[in-house]
Order: sequence, then C-alpha cells, then structure tokens
Amino acid sequence: MIKIKNKIDKVVLQETAYIAVWTLILSAVMQAVFLVIGKWDYTVILGNLLGAAANLLNFFLMALTVQKALEKEEKEAKQAMKLSHSMRMLMLFVMALLGILLPCFNTIATVIPFFFTRIAIMFRQFFKSKNR
Repeated sequence: MIKIKNKIDKVVLQETAYIAVWTLILSAVMQAVFLVIGKWDYTVILGNLLGAAANLLNFFLMALTVQKALEKEEKEAKQAMKLSHSMRMLMLFVMALLGILLPCFNTIATVIPFFFTRIAIMFRQFFKSKNR
C-alpha cells in the first residue's frame, strides 16, 4: 500500500472552501447581470464554469505549493514556487484561450471569474474576527 507522505493541510482546505463560496456567489451575480442585460445564453454558464474552475484550481494548487514549500529549504522552496507559478499561469492562459476560441464559451464570462479570488481576498478583512 502506498502512503501519501504529505496530506493536504486543513488551512489549505478551509481557504479553498472560502474562495469556492465566493466564486459561487460572484458567479451567481454575474449570471444575473447577463440575464438582466439580455445577453444570457448557455455560453455564459459554460464560460463561467470554465473560468471559475480554472480560478479555483489555480488557487488550490498555489496553496498546496505554499504548504509544500514550507517543508523545504529556502532555495528549493523558491524554485518550487517559481515553477508552480509558471505552470499555473500557463494553465490559466490555456483555459482563457479555450474560452476565447471555442464558440461554446462566452469570452467575458470565461475571463471575469479569474478575478474572483482577488475580490474574495479583498472582502476577507470584513469577515475576520476582531480578536485575531
């Protein structure tokens, strides 16, 4: 039996869940805006799903990389972080390119979710306990 050496830290899972909740909320708002302005169709939801999935996967992989980097020496950790960043940016680029080039995805609805993590982090300060 193969044992997994590094388990996913509880904080990584909690922060990813936080981002996922905000992604759902902001996705619903975006869908509503497209509906209100009369531009909603199936490509909007597909683009939203693609962009949101890419955004959430990017955040999770970043958090996982940080968790693993904490267990390494500084030089090795820096290299791991740089490699992770490059690979994650390549993944986001490919996902955005798919959303732009394939007609089944609405371009705007694909790209907007890439900013949901930043928005969620911006709102984080309002939900932190004053005792921390």
